[in-house]
Amino acid sequence: MMSPETNTSKTKLCPVCGTRLNESAKRCLVCGTELDVKADTKKPMTVSAKRLPEITLSLPAILGVLALFISLGAVIVFLILSNQVAGDDPEAVAAIGTETATPTVTMTPTVTTTPTIEPTWTPLPTLTYTVKAGETCSDVAAFFDISVSSIIFANNLSTDCILYENQELNIPQPTPTASPQPTSTLSEAEKTESACEVYEHLVGPDDTLSSIADEYDVSMATIREYNGLPNDTVMEGLYLSIPLCMREPTAGPTPTATTAPPYPGPNLLLPSDGASYTGVNETITLQWAAVSELLGNEAYAVTITDLTSEEKTSATEYVTGNSFIVPASFAPDDGRPHVYRWSVYIARSIGGDGTTESWSPAGNKSVERVFSWFVTSSVSTPTP
Repeated sequence: MMSPETNTSKTKLCPVCGTRLNESAKRCLVCGTELDVKADTKKPMTVSAKRLPEITLSLPAILGVLALFISLGAVIVFLILSNQVAGDDPEAVAAIGTETATPTVTMTPTVTTTPTIEPTWTPLPTLTYTVKAGETCSDVAAFFDISVSSIIFANNLSTDCILYENQELNIPQPTPTASPQPTSTLSEAEKTESACEVYEHLVGPDDTLSSIADEYDVSMATIREYNGLPNDTVMEGLYLSIPLCMREPTAGPTPTATTAPPYPGPNLLLPSDGASYTGVNETITLQWAAVSELLGNEAYAVTITDLTSEEKTSATEYVTGNSFIVPASFAPDDGRPHVYRWSVYIARSIGGDGTTESWSPAGNKSVERVFSWFVTSSVSTPTP
């Protein structure tokens, strides 16, 4: 039996084409690359690691370094706080005593609009009530002016709402209803109420609701309803509003009617402001718009003032219509133009002495207008 031939000669590989060659070959038989006999001799590479420097400190040195870091930190904190104080208060700069001024950047805050907070209703806290002997839910509800169901919900009771003596109940307070918003147009009842004169009466120690009603001729029921009183009992120091327009009719003379509210000033129509007239026979008619239907004791008061005359002559005439003709006696007689100012308001008769009637203003005066009147030749008055 033959043993395989063992090749004991050393070989090497061509670095270019990889052909296995004899160790002593100087040229590759395949690619012709020249080989360096000593090229294959590789020396093992040795890497020498550098050692890090070692620092050895004693305990006193460590404490000194630690103290140094703490001092530096304290200085940094002091400088930061000093800059903040100096930025907030200018007088703190002199107190710090720093020689070098540190520039401070002031940031202007942006003004933001604060949103309007809508009012919200906060529920009122519940009241605590101790049930008395024999009381029912209906009695408690009627006493506090609330519903029986609200008591059941507030106390987690059954639908029968059975109570027992000395039981503590949570009584919900009624939620107030928001008042209606005022409107520009008043109803007839509101007009009457606004025109009604109300007197505030301070209840004295000896006053009763009956005596107050007799004093003002207003019924007890009217005073009680007008002030929201639960009964006829009044307390000393309480103010009661007495509606004088609700007085009860009494025997004897007819009571004076309630005074109507003031009238607005009439709107003037003619003549236009600044109009001019010439001639003694000129007809000057003053006109205005009616304000309202006048009462029997009311009239329009027309006031005319001659601004050019030295005495500032003025006259007031009372008419029931919406116009007034300026009489010829107002015409100027000195041969130069005169300026007249006129206005109108509603007046109310307040009586008189039989020969003259007295009037009192019952409304606002209109705007004032002026007109001029010029008569070229004076009119001579014949001597009787």
